Amino acid sequence: MPATAKKARNRPSEIDKARFESVMAAARRLGLLRDKSDRIGVQVSPRLVAEAKRLTGIESDTDLIEFALACLALESNFVEVFEDIRGTVDSNLKLEY
Repeated sequence: MPATAKKARNRPSEIDKARFESVMAAARRLGLLRDKSDRIGVQVSPRLVAEAKRLTGIESDTDLIEFALACLALESNFVEVFEDIRGTVDSNLKLEY
């Protein structure tokens, strides 16, 4: 892979940002982000965290874990969530085609 391609992949793309925002917006609409009273303490590989951050463009540990949990929670009712967000995509979003 050319150095410029590697460098570009290390920065969050507009698609990465849009995916994060859409997942978190769907989780918010379903009330999954309202009550933040639980804490999670785990030991994880720093390489795993670094790679997940690199791939998603997420910098905060909290945002990364919240995003991962939201993805899992939304996955089970994808169709319902997809229908709920129908027509809410920003018209300025570039889909690269």
